Amino acid sequence: MKPVSRSPFVVLTIVAIVLLAFASVGPVVYKALTSTGIKTGEIHTDGALPASTDMEGTWEVIHGSGANMTSVGYTFHEILPGEDKDTSGSTHDVTGTVTVTGTQLTQAKIVVAMDTLETDVEKRDINVRRGILHTEDYPEAVFAVDKPVSIDGITEDGTVGHVTVPGVLTLHGVSKNVDAPLDILRTGNRVIIGGTVPINRLDFDVQTPEFVAAVIDEQGELNIRLTLEKV
Repeated sequence: MKPVSRSPFVVLTIVAIVLLAFASVGPVVYKALTSTGIKTGEIHTDGALPASTDMEGTWEVIHGSGANMTSVGYTFHEILPGEDKDTSGSTHDVTGTVTVTGTQLTQAKIVVAMDTLETDVEKRDINVRRGILHTEDYPEAVFAVDKPVSIDGITEDGTVGHVTVPGVLTLHGVSKNVDAPLDILRTGNRVIIGGTVPINRLDFDVQTPEFVAAVIDEQGELNIRLTLEKV
């Protein structure tokens, strides 16, 4: 049988199609492999003012603005082919209240909409929501406090104080006791809360499905920054 010959024009056309396909898909794949996502940052103290209201009462999480906008997210270490990196996802869709009586935090409930978590790669976001966090079944994560915690260490002069708050974290349908080391800034009529809470994803039955190319570390962290105003 005679070998099939292709004209130079046909060969060039096939090559052009392959190159165009790579040009359109390649950047997306490269970004998914190299991007570190969107991380919730620390409290920013630039322009902080002395407190203009006392702490006692009920405080509500608000959207906030600027560098201290409310945000909660995660960071985990990943091992990819040829590269190790940390990947983060965040959301501004956070609600909740904190109640203070005297010098004690007596009650708190913070709710995070897990189905709105975003990195900066849409396909990765979809995989995380559907295949790892299963947000259709577990759309919310909740941190709740129902035992008094002293907040004597919180200052009113526009500087950051520190307090560790024990509570119950419910994530992926599993509830565990955690200690949250928090930075707290009183500035004007607002309170800004920030912190990094270490977690082990396996404690919350968060598994890595087979289709995920990266090896995800068991140890990770929750990144927290909340802006609150008194109700």
